Amino acid sequence: MCKVREPPSCDYVRPPARQLAGVARDIPTKHCFALRFLFGFSGASPYQILELLELLELLFNDLAMSSPPSLGLIAGNGIYPLLVVRAARARGVQEIHVAAFDGETRPEIAEGVDSIEWMRVGQLGRLLNYFTRAGVHHVMMAGQIAPKNLFELRPDLKALVLLGALKKRNAETIFGGIANELAKVDVTLLPATTFLEDWLAGKGWLAGPKPKRRMIDDAEYGYRIAKEVSRLDIGQTVVIRHGTVVAVEAFEGTNDAIHRGGELAKGQAVVVKVSKPNQDFRFDVPVIGCQTIEVAAEAGVKMLAIEAARTLLLDSAAVKAAADRSQITIYGIDE
Repeated sequence: MCKVREPPSCDYVRPPARQLAGVARDIPTKHCFALRFLFGFSGASPYQILELLELLELLFNDLAMSSPPSLGLIAGNGIYPLLVVRAARARGVQEIHVAAFDGETRPEIAEGVDSIEWMRVGQLGRLLNYFTRAGVHHVMMAGQIAPKNLFELRPDLKALVLLGALKKRNAETIFGGIANELAKVDVTLLPATTFLEDWLAGKGWLAGPKPKRRMIDDAEYGYRIAKEVSRLDIGQTVVIRHGTVVAVEAFEGTNDAIHRGGELAKGQAVVVKVSKPNQDFRFDVPVIGCQTIEVAAEAGVKMLAIEAARTLLLDSAAVKAAADRSQITIYGIDE
């Protein structure tokens, strides 16, 4: 059993009185004595007791949110949705219900879930009704939708109303609108990193050959460029060769930008991928996976520089092993 001990008085910083004084006064003396006995704080002040209770509340809320009894998954393409299913099961999620899209979601996802409903991209009303019938109150988005399917979108009435209310129509506003519609039926959209926190990239050299100074310089330069490009909502990936920008991601997506940049860089490409400023991680998280490594190898990329703590390595061990085999450096970078 963990023993809670009072920290030395020199280490304790009392919270501002205007924040806690009123609440502290509301703790009856007899309750203070009981709480001190319960937590082992024989000399603790009401402020310290209140702070401990707040920390415990945050802890229990976090534990509760980490393993909801049931999970809805809006599954796009690639391996990402399958990895979410596996990770959610490992964290104790009992029921998983998947909204899958024709021509996008991998059919094998059906083998590991409790129910699945196939629909067209744009059938928002059907998606909401499906999660309501399944009794789902927590949902994740995982995997992308191919750009060509977004151009061929055939929205239902619910989606038409949503799109008509948007002043700007981009991924951020559309998915934000979907999140609002989910909230109206008592469904919370969870961060896309839920259950996968251990796969967030660390800082520095992560895999592959140790990077040379020239490559790190290109990564740091590319980071600044990519952050500005992402702020303008153009793309989140750039390709650098010896201090020169040779490719910028736009609507075509990361893989095509890597191919284009790799061809121009002629074996000296450093790819930099970042998050947007104030990015909403409920529906848009930068990811790299084994397929990214394959594309980078085909394009002759020397290094993948990714934003530390804000980029997912999908199946981290497999990605690092693939990078080692392909002799591609993975490097975590931040400001």
